[in-house]
Amino acid sequence: QVQLVESGGGLVQAGGSLRLSCAASRLTFNTYAMGWFRQAPGKEREFVAGVNWSGSRTSYADSVKGRFTISRDSAKSTVHLQMNALKPEDTAVYYCAVKTGGTIYTLAYYYDYWGPGTQVTVSS
Repeated sequence: QVQLVESGGGLVQAGGSLRLSCAASRLTFNTYAMGWFRQAPGKEREFVAGVNWSGSRTSYADSVKGRFTISRDSAKSTVHLQMNALKPEDTAVYYCAVKTGGTIYTLAYYYDYWGPGTQVTVSS
């Protein structure tokens, strides 16, 4: 069974930074696309960022472009999300997800495995 464990969430003031990490195990890491999604209370889960199997392509939601950066470390089977210039509207539970096939999709439906999530709270 594939396991994903997120870390790095927490409380930060607006304008601050956080770096989320997701460690994957029990999968052939380099054959999967990785994505970060988030879900705020009362809202649907939404795509934040994705990276393809090789790390050569990335995709971002318009709301985070220029502020967030996704990267993957294949040697450690880990994907990171560097979040800068955080805003109160970035407050949500952030989830790491794995998708077979290697290409990035923005719909949660296409992702096969999910981590338990990590809370990010941005205060104004």
